[in-house]
Amino acid sequence: MGRGPARGRPDVGARVVARLSAARRVALALAGERRRRGARARDFLRGSDALSELDERDRGLAVRLVMGVTAAEGTLDAMIDGHLRRGAKLEPRVRDALRIAVFELVYLGTRSDVAVSQGVELVRSVAPRAAGLANAVLRRVAEEDVAAVATARERVGSGAFDVRDLALVGALPEWLAGRVGTRALTALAPAAPWVAANLVKGNPFDSLREAGCEPQEGPLPRSLRLGAPSRLAPSGLVESAAVIPCDLAAQEVALACAPLPGERVLEVGQGRGTKTLLLQNAAVAVGGPCEITAVELSPRKSKLATRRMETAGVADHVSCVCADGRALPEDLGTFDLVFLDAPCSGTGTLARHPEIAWSLSPEAPAELAVLQAELLASAAAHVSPGGRLVYATCSVLAEENDAVIQAFLASPAGAGFELVHSGLTEVPGSSDTHFHAVLFRA
Repeated sequence: MGRGPARGRPDVGARVVARLSAARRVALALAGERRRRGARARDFLRGSDALSELDERDRGLAVRLVMGVTAAEGTLDAMIDGHLRRGAKLEPRVRDALRIAVFELVYLGTRSDVAVSQGVELVRSVAPRAAGLANAVLRRVAEEDVAAVATARERVGSGAFDVRDLALVGALPEWLAGRVGTRALTALAPAAPWVAANLVKGNPFDSLREAGCEPQEGPLPRSLRLGAPSRLAPSGLVESAAVIPCDLAAQEVALACAPLPGERVLEVGQGRGTKTLLLQNAAVAVGGPCEITAVELSPRKSKLATRRMETAGVADHVSCVCADGRALPEDLGTFDLVFLDAPCSGTGTLARHPEIAWSLSPEAPAELAVLQAELLASAAAHVSPGGRLVYATCSVLAEENDAVIQAFLASPAGAGFELVHSGLTEVPGSSDTHFHAVLFRA
């Protein structure tokens, strides 16, 4: 490693695959645009016209490539840079193309001749003069880095591994791999295609089937797994809020809140309203809607949530309030159930939000824990006597979860609260992991 690329080697791909595949061409364009915008990969891909023009198989590959190179960005760059001359600089579009080819070689197991060939063609499509360099770099990745990752996987399988092996197999920063442990091994797994049915609009099973989504009943009430998730977007069922895209762990958290018909519910940290809808679902399932006041700091997200509640048919029972959860309006009063969906590191949702791995700093979890404690103390002041307080994150890190709860219970704000249950929600078949703690107030 660290040597300059070999000269004079032929482009192996020209003999194997004559043309650049549509899936890889679209993936390159989308990866570059996502990088320039700094957008969340999943949100960015959801509205892509270029993806919708591909057939189902190519669409699936393009999405896998964009999500994968986003998740593995730092590891892929280290592999690429290890085969460049010291100080060499790559044009960003060339790096985008190389990342895609290296991800295929190392993490998707694509045949090396095909992956190298297509990688060279990807680079040629944006910088023809760099095709020779791409050929040399990708050959060395195929010879050296593929074997290094395979060796790391073997060590993990034998149990004789260290954090460097976890980081390499999961394509994570070493500090993060050390914190999440063996969960690093599933960091590159595609997010499972789960949705929840919006009970207010009826059972969408038949509509999903007619749209070709191949729905199957899941292990949780109203959960559905899609066999053909690429057909969901064009079905219009998400836009009409007939279905709610969300992982099983998020659905489990809403069920743990157990809102009852007619109860006054305060949700702090509404975001765009996914868990608001799940809370209403849980209440409707046992008899009727609850009355939710949902607080969100971002005006943009609060407006989006308001429109979403209208579309979902629950606007009469949800009031969206734009406010800082650390300083909730005094006139809100108290509630039977207060649910804090706390801002967190997102380390339990790496498959769904791959940009987290390489954008999160080692200091972030501790800094977030301070904010989480402030929000929890503020939310607790609005719990009625005998009411419930539920704290949730989508983190797997102890300092954002159990440590926050224990510090709260030891503080004046936590006086009179009793911890009923806490733990990570790891539902079989779920790609996400959430934490939730249920507390009762005497």
